[in-house]
Order: sequence, then C-alpha cells, then structure tokens
Amino acid sequence: MDIGTYQVKAGYAGEDTPKYVFPSAIGRISDGSNMMDTDGDDANANKNNVKGFFVGTQSLNIRRDNMEITSPFGEHGVLSDWDAVEALWSHAFKDQMRINPEGHPIMMAEPTHNSKAAREKAVELLFEKYKAPAVFLAKNSVLSSFAVGRQTSLVVDCGHNGTTGE
Repeated sequence: MDIGTYQVKAGYAGEDTPKYVFPSAIGRISDGSNMMDTDGDDANANKNNVKGFFVGTQSLNIRRDNMEITSPFGEHGVLSDWDAVEALWSHAFKDQMRINPEGHPIMMAEPTHNSKAAREKAVELLFEKYKAPAVFLAKNSVLSSFAVGRQTSLVVDCGHNGTTGE
C-alpha cells in the first residue's frame, strides 16, 4: 500500500499494478453534527464513514453540509493526522480489498524523507490496531528501482505536492 499526497494505491503481492486506487483526501464534518446526507437520508451516509471521516471516491462526491475535505499530510508531505490515516487504511482493507489485515503481511511504501516518528507510528498502528503478522516499510525510490529490475538507479519522484530525487 502506498499513501500518496494525491491518491492511495493498494494491491496484492505478485501483481504488476495496484488493484485499488482512490483519493487520499478525506471528508470530515466540521461542526460535529450528525452525518446525514443533504436530503436527510442517512441510510447510506455511514457506508463509507470510518471513524467520523468520509473516504473514497463515491463518498466524497456527495455534498454534505459542513463537510471539509482535508489531507492526512502535514508539513513537507509527512503523515501527521493519524486518525485520517487509520480511516484510509480501514477503507483500503475493508471496503476496497475486502481482507482482514490480521491474516496478511503488509508492505507499505513510504516517502524518502519520512521521519522516524512517522515510521514508528505507522508500524505501531499496523501491529497494534490491525494485528498485522508482519510489516515491511520500503522507500518509494527503492521500490521504483526494483520494479524495473535495477539494484541501483537514479529515481526522480514527481508527486502531487513535490519532487524528490534519490
């Protein structure tokens, strides 16, 4: 799984491309009101509502009063809103991939400039909340190099919020 500043990409080992791609933006009701759709029908309002967040393309395309679209990223593209990250992971595991993470080792792509604190928090959540049997973190640039069959390479990563070179 790779949480980028623009989209989340998730898939299974052995496949060439990610099977599930959805926005990394999340909707959050800012005033704490009930999470009803604008037409007053809350039957589908909580379908993609994870821990007070609306996640996924279909959920974000519905207009809701007082909903703010936010990002889990803080300064310099480092994950900082861990509740939002949990909502993205839950959506990926439960709604998209339809798996129980307790039965699957998880490999997460991380930005090259990821902080040690962000890395530790991600691993802590994956082990303690999702009960993953194993977690592997790999730098995006290393994964790009391996994907084309190279052990060494120059990787220029142009993303939504910035460009890095390794």
